[in-house]
Amino acid sequence: MVPSPAAETAMSVDATLPRNERAFIVLLAVLQGGLMYLAQKGHDAGWWPFAELAGRVCWYTLVLAVPTMMALSVVRLRDARFWQHAIGATVVFAVLAAWASWNATGGPGIKAGSVLGPFGASLAVGLFVALPWLQCRLAHGHWRAPYPCLFEHAWQNTLTLALAALFTGICWLVLWLWGALFALVKIDFFRELFREDAFIYLATGAMAGLGVLIGRTQHRAVQVARQILFAIFTGLLPLLAFIAVLFVASLPFTGLAPLWEMRSAASTLVAVVALLVAFTNSVLQDGQGERPYPGWLRRLVDAGLVLLPVYALLALYALWLRIHQYGWTTERFWAVLLAVVVCGYAFGYAWATLRNRSGWLGAIRPVNRVMSLVVVALAILANTPLLDAQRIAVASQLQRLADGRIDAEDFDLAWLRHDSGRRGYEATLALRDHAAWAGNAERLGELERVIARTNRWGAPRNDDAARSVRDVAQLRAQVQLADGAIAPGEDWWEALATERPGRNECAGAADDCILLTPDLDGDGAADPLLCTLGDGYGARCALFARDDAGEWGITAHLQMWPPGTPEQAWRRALRRDLLAGRVQAVPQRWPDLRIGDDQPRQFDSAGPAGP
Repeated sequence: MVPSPAAETAMSVDATLPRNERAFIVLLAVLQGGLMYLAQKGHDAGWWPFAELAGRVCWYTLVLAVPTMMALSVVRLRDARFWQHAIGATVVFAVLAAWASWNATGGPGIKAGSVLGPFGASLAVGLFVALPWLQCRLAHGHWRAPYPCLFEHAWQNTLTLALAALFTGICWLVLWLWGALFALVKIDFFRELFREDAFIYLATGAMAGLGVLIGRTQHRAVQVARQILFAIFTGLLPLLAFIAVLFVASLPFTGLAPLWEMRSAASTLVAVVALLVAFTNSVLQDGQGERPYPGWLRRLVDAGLVLLPVYALLALYALWLRIHQYGWTTERFWAVLLAVVVCGYAFGYAWATLRNRSGWLGAIRPVNRVMSLVVVALAILANTPLLDAQRIAVASQLQRLADGRIDAEDFDLAWLRHDSGRRGYEATLALRDHAAWAGNAERLGELERVIARTNRWGAPRNDDAARSVRDVAQLRAQVQLADGAIAPGEDWWEALATERPGRNECAGAADDCILLTPDLDGDGAADPLLCTLGDGYGARCALFARDDAGEWGITAHLQMWPPGTPEQAWRRALRRDLLAGRVQAVPQRWPDLRIGDDQPRQFDSAGPAGP
């Protein structure tokens, strides 16, 4: 493959980076690592702005995005356009990060990752797609970027980042070997040094900077890697097109019903379109090469591209069915956004294939240019109040509740409370005044326990609060007696209050504690069974018994998990069964087995017995 003139120009510019610019790339990466280390130390020490999540989100966004963009695009440090890009990107990323941090905070126990994960991913995609436009402006002095320039820079950035990641991994492997080797002769200095946080951040930054520098200057190696990838994609494109055509041809015989039965139907359909788009771009390249296939094989590829709208529309319809049935969630919002982008590429490629006036697949080039701008615009808008996933999802679920499409018994309070950002937390608080909760004491109590949670899956109990001696009067007020249960004596309550550290029985303010006193061992005496429906996933019960000295203690535990049903409905049914005292001992068919003087052992189930 002979590089195009645009490619040769881009290669020569990067290969002749002056010494100052090369040093700038490495020093910028080291500074990036140092700023990341500063954020960690500042968070641990409670310094502003790192003490609060909002400050850290803005800091990490700017530190990760802006220096990376600068390192990949710098050509001349004295170029005013380069600094215009850096300042503009800083302003845009700061505004978007401020909005994301506002959305991810605002209440205790909000799962910030549900907001920040999509934010980070969409921002990375938007920056990656926008970067070639900035690089072409630096090369040509205007925004009218030639398609070959966009293509070359996009692939150059991809392989440069891959090379930097590979180089960083290899360097750390060498350092690990260095530390392990000297540890063999009892010299642990290097191993301890390499484990220091400061060294990890600064060394990783330096390695990544050197990797970027290698990718931007060693173009022969990068060009060879790209040729290998393009050769693989060129060989696979006809096969993928044949699979796409064959699948569509089979739909009249299989029908669409099996598609809607699969939860992953939309993602699979989107993956087919994405792969066909990527492979087609690899074959087309900058649009100036020769046709790679004979005529009949090109017709097969054309057929696969023309059918892309079928896949995109099926994916959108599959998502619409889920949304129509269950409403919007943040995950479905991002899935629809991805499907819309895929749909744009699908219809654009089908149109370009049918048009076919400027050579084989030549009309794809304007489609790629337009769609790249659409992707950047959506990446920005999706992280602003204009397209706020949390607002859309929360409003949709509350509307379904108001319309009666979902009953209050089945409403997912945990999702609203923890996984929907600030808006979901505020909506959860507002449910206190909703008629379905305000008029039902049991439901309102469940809502209050969900609000009191500090973690989606339960907070750890190794803190000082869990270890401290609890008040007996508080425990008596918190623990509910099941029907038919007999309140144990004062010594049992004192044993529960002074339970040794690390236990989880009724240790949190949000715990829903129920005490049953069945006779499980058949000795005629009550056996206290304390069940805790805490702020975590599932539930647990602790069986109390007296030891040889007559002191109360926990003799056995039982952990319970939802058996594939929604957690909230399962927890509600379990609570009712416990309060009603519906607990009984079930004799084992096979007893425990003692061999010699060893401890008794229980048989593991091997499934149903044969005939």
